[in-house]
Amino acid sequence: MEVFQSMALLAELVQCGGPIFTWCYDEKGNLLRSNCPDEAFLSGIFDLFGCKQQMMEYGAAHDTPITLGTALGILWAAAFEKKNGELKRAWVMGPVFYQDVSMRGIEQGLRYYSHLETSVSWTMHLQQVLAKVPVLQNTILHRYTLMMHYCLTGIHLEISDINSETPPKVYDPTYTPAHDRHKVWMAEQGLLQMVRTGDLNYKQALSNSMTLSAGVPVHSDDALRQSKISVIVFTSLVCRAAIEGGLSPEEAYALGDSYIQTAESAKTLDDLNPLSLVMYDDFIRRVHKCRTNPKLSRPVQQCVDYIEMHLDQKIRAADLAAVVGYTEYYLTHKFKAETGLCINDYIKFAKIERAKVLLKSTDQTVQEIAAALCFSTRNYFSRIFQEVTGQTPVEYRGG
Repeated sequence: MEVFQSMALLAELVQCGGPIFTWCYDEKGNLLRSNCPDEAFLSGIFDLFGCKQQMMEYGAAHDTPITLGTALGILWAAAFEKKNGELKRAWVMGPVFYQDVSMRGIEQGLRYYSHLETSVSWTMHLQQVLAKVPVLQNTILHRYTLMMHYCLTGIHLEISDINSETPPKVYDPTYTPAHDRHKVWMAEQGLLQMVRTGDLNYKQALSNSMTLSAGVPVHSDDALRQSKISVIVFTSLVCRAAIEGGLSPEEAYALGDSYIQTAESAKTLDDLNPLSLVMYDDFIRRVHKCRTNPKLSRPVQQCVDYIEMHLDQKIRAADLAAVVGYTEYYLTHKFKAETGLCINDYIKFAKIERAKVLLKSTDQTVQEIAAALCFSTRNYFSRIFQEVTGQTPVEYRGG
């Protein structure tokens, strides 16, 4: 199927779930086509807030998709069509909100772009247009993005392959989070548990937690100081979780001190915003490395890592055998000899460990978690969960 036909079909399928539009730009950033009824205005917003330039610069240098955000809380996703390694067309999906945003929140976001010269009538039109923009969970937007990339390239990617740019944030001292403290605590525990276990497939949990809390609620007119405090507190918590996960106190504290000093030295929010993600990723990778079982052969360790990174898929022994270049028969015997578990049991236990994190750190239903971890039915997931933990998923979440 030709690319334009594939993308037209994808656009129709995506619109079955709501007014989410697709856009096509040429290699110079000129808009070629869109199915958006307010095409001119929304494409102007995409350009005005710097997202188009960011997309074109990224697409010229990378093949993987990207999500692009603004201080207003709206997101676009972009995937790239290449020819002989050169950018041919950029395809965009959006805009969407990644969480509910009030009109006050939009006004706060516009202050970030106060250097742009916009009229009162333009602002009023913007508010009218944004009132129609749907809210879409990051997970769903990411999956649509992977589908868009596949339509353009025929290549399957993972959610972790998407470059999720951190949207600019605007501090509102009068804002009170709508989410309760218990949910914030649950999300925090999930994040710290992923550090303790060195779980490399952490990005969705981190994204979910960011929708629950904007950081430490210190009342200050200094947005930079507010953000620095949040980064420092988060770094301290992650540092201690890494020690609990097996990282030596000497390495953990030295690393934590380095990131805290970097945070203190930041001159702008743009310098500071990416730091938490970089720090969190660094600690998780170090814990993962130190927890890697030295008794495992390299092929079996490859299988273990593959399982951890593909828990949202149905994993078969044949898939793992293809990864390491063994026959399925030889790999299954080697895997059990080294780990003490057959491949299916190891996968089952790994999925349940991930389910425990999701139950404690997100609001996803049991049905949604079962589907996210590729269990055939909710009942089957609940039965396996109870076999492994001694509790049902509902009991575990409430405990």
